[in-house]
Amino acid sequence: MADPQSTTEFLLAQCRRYPALRPEDLLKFLHQSVFGCGHFVTDKTAGLQLIQKELAALPPENCGGNLEALDGGFCRLHLRYLRKNGLSPQTLFNLFALAAASPAGNAAALEEKLACLLALAREGRLPFPYGEAAQAVQAWRNAGFPACHHSEEFRRAYAPAYRVIRRAHVWLLPLLASLDRQLAAKKRVILALEGGSAAGKTTLAALLCQIYPDCSVFHMDDFFLRPEQRTPERLAAPGGNVDYERFSREVLTPLHRGETVQYRPYNCHTQTMGDLTEAAPRTLNIVEGAYSMHPALAGCYDLCAFLQISPEMQKKRIRNRNNPEAQTRFFNTWIPLEQAYFAATDAAGRCGLILEVDG
Repeated sequence: MADPQSTTEFLLAQCRRYPALRPEDLLKFLHQSVFGCGHFVTDKTAGLQLIQKELAALPPENCGGNLEALDGGFCRLHLRYLRKNGLSPQTLFNLFALAAASPAGNAAALEEKLACLLALAREGRLPFPYGEAAQAVQAWRNAGFPACHHSEEFRRAYAPAYRVIRRAHVWLLPLLASLDRQLAAKKRVILALEGGSAAGKTTLAALLCQIYPDCSVFHMDDFFLRPEQRTPERLAAPGGNVDYERFSREVLTPLHRGETVQYRPYNCHTQTMGDLTEAAPRTLNIVEGAYSMHPALAGCYDLCAFLQISPEMQKKRIRNRNNPEAQTRFFNTWIPLEQAYFAATDAAGRCGLILEVDG
């Protein structure tokens, strides 16, 4: 159910920010808030070319800021962000396409927001009369709420140039921009995703594979010590419970040489080595998992990011994902080992980016 107070505040904020707007501009913003942008992603080649064309024509001082939240699960990312931060048009288009594929709202949710718009117009709080707003809403409703365009007044005053993306992806923009700057300068990039249990490293790696299709992922969980390696001396060393020597030899060294990676993942549950895995080096190569920034490995990456999760959120996620026995292992063994490693090696401080995990 829509939040009338949120919608009211959103509409008034748009009017303050864009005093030249007309009714169709507010209708467009509400359509984006509810339905996102799926109707625009039909031809991927043309979609990318359009972003490139708009970016090339962007005035030096494009109005509108970098990012604007819509009244829902989407937001507008202005193309000036690309120019200022190095995010590539291809990455923006891929985020745009992911937003288009996301679940959207329905006509009932839109009607609730339109009721707020009409109430504000009736009270004289919008920059156009109630009759004009009511007529625009009714005509739009009669047409079945199709996607609409900005008014000519809005275009002349503000030269809008943006794409709609998911709010859930906003926290990744610094990482994506950093990756794009690296990828613009190098043929192949190796990224480390470090962080504690349940921080979302594996989930983020999978999402990055959607944004960057030419991508491989390597999991530190496949390189924990085998039983015969777990000596008291080794386990006492910060980060010593991972076989970083084997990881360096079998994964990072061939990646740097541009050679095919070959390794056998270790299965912690069965305590056995799995079948041989092969992976050719890709444009983006992700190493995800706690201990990826072990001092013996840290110099091997082009970029590293630390996923910072609060203790409360970490506990909640672990309890939601695991049975009581596994929870006990996390809380009594694995998390204390991670925390000791983080404290002793300053893993977060040595990462180029710290991403605060939210939700």
